Amino acid sequence: MDQTAEPESSRTKQQELHEAVDWHLALQDSRYTKGRRRLVQVLSDAGRPLTLPEIASHRADLPQSSAYRNLDVLERAGVIRRITHSGDHAYFELAEPFVDHHHHLVCIECGQMEDIHLDEDVEQLVDTGLRRAAERVGFTPLHHSLDLHGYCAECEADME
Repeated sequence: MDQTAEPESSRTKQQELHEAVDWHLALQDSRYTKGRRRLVQVLSDAGRPLTLPEIASHRADLPQSSAYRNLDVLERAGVIRRITHSGDHAYFELAEPFVDHHHHLVCIECGQMEDIHLDEDVEQLVDTGLRRAAERVGFTPLHHSLDLHGYCAECEADME
């Protein structure tokens, strides 16, 4: 058996991802070009939000100028999500429903961003609390995100 072969379930998941992205882009009258496919693959493989320079460093064949234009198309189609905070760069990640619902830990020193998943019970409490708060002011929520800001382990150690 070839040890480098990708497991069947993983290949199927990737195929499903790319088919779903293709469908979302078609709804926007956009094509799923090779460049856009590469961007989606980089974000999928990373498993965490990436900045444009990080994306470009993963694929030398993705010039930043065309990557930025393609990220914009993918964002408008609802395929990716742009996350901004007080750092120098925006972060990009696959949007829901292409990934599981999650939140972020954001280091205010270096800007590193990591995905976190809350326990189902906690997530349900957050959903209920946010829905009730929205109802009190007549707001119609679509989705929520929660970012916890602080210091990553490396920056915390550097401050000691």
